[in-house]
Amino acid sequence: MRLVTLIPGDGIGPEITESVKEILSSARAPIEFEEAQAGETALKTEGDLLPLKTLQSLEKNKIGLKGPITTPIGKGFRSINVSLRQKFNLYACVRPYKSMLGINSRYENVDIVVVRENTEDLYKGVEFEANSEEARVISKLSNGSVSLDSAISIKAITARASEKIGRYAFEYAKKHGRKKVTASAKANIMKFTDGLFYDSLRKVAKEYPEIEYHEVLVDALCMKLVQNPEHFDVLVMSNLYGDLLSDLVAGLVGGLGVAPGANIGDNMAIFEATHGSAPDIAGKDLANPLGLLLSANMMLEYLGEKQIASNITKAIETVLADGKFVTKDLNPEGVTTSQMTKAIIKAL
Repeated sequence: MRLVTLIPGDGIGPEITESVKEILSSARAPIEFEEAQAGETALKTEGDLLPLKTLQSLEKNKIGLKGPITTPIGKGFRSINVSLRQKFNLYACVRPYKSMLGINSRYENVDIVVVRENTEDLYKGVEFEANSEEARVISKLSNGSVSLDSAISIKAITARASEKIGRYAFEYAKKHGRKKVTASAKANIMKFTDGLFYDSLRKVAKEYPEIEYHEVLVDALCMKLVQNPEHFDVLVMSNLYGDLLSDLVAGLVGGLGVAPGANIGDNMAIFEATHGSAPDIAGKDLANPLGLLLSANMMLEYLGEKQIASNITKAIETVLADGKFVTKDLNPEGVTTSQMTKAIIKAL
């Protein structure tokens, strides 16, 4: 039995978490959960957005499953998700996106994995507010004059982190029988930072001659993904571009509500819903549990429980293909979270 830290999260988080717990139990997954809090819920109950005992639980168990967290926009705490990734050096954000029968999309046969560097880039959070001494100095260095209305953010890219995420992407491709890795950046404009990212990936690519390696500028990649997503396999990019492109690719397969995700380090991993906390439908038994359930499936595979993960995948596919017992975001005539959960359990 493996002990896993469970963070239900905010909004719809507790509802979809209960759904996933029921399904994993019915599938006889050898998982025991240790519940901990983070986000607005933790602030109310623990007086802290990210309590020490939650960090201690993750440190002890080395694996976590996390529901959606509410992050304030434009003020306050930067991001609990970013903080967890940086705290535990969960350097690889891995999001597999695959078309599934029964989920409406403009596309078919999409099968793309986005691998995102998780620890640096603009998400390091090195920022200076307008009219601060630091912002004035940097503004003078860049513009030749002092600007009092400039807020400054620092983009940091290192060869070490770039090579590490590149090697993760190639190892993932090798392990999962994938044939192509595509790196994306904006190196024609940011020649030193994004140029370093490309240089690092080229170095790693030489170690994997059996896997095709390509580079596509990030703006061109957005267009090509919309035009011909079937041309892509594994995508690897730095933090900000990975954040943006992850959502774009999710849109190709039905949206974030059906998109799983994982943040993986050398000896720890946190699997999470990639969608928001949807406070407008919280407590109404309407939320789609698939995003978190598919993330839990990634967790089972990570733990070596591939047969149980396969059983759950087949049950999900059965329910989706039938189309009657799915939530209303998938079918306007659909059912509640609880009813969809029961249908998946029955299909098991």
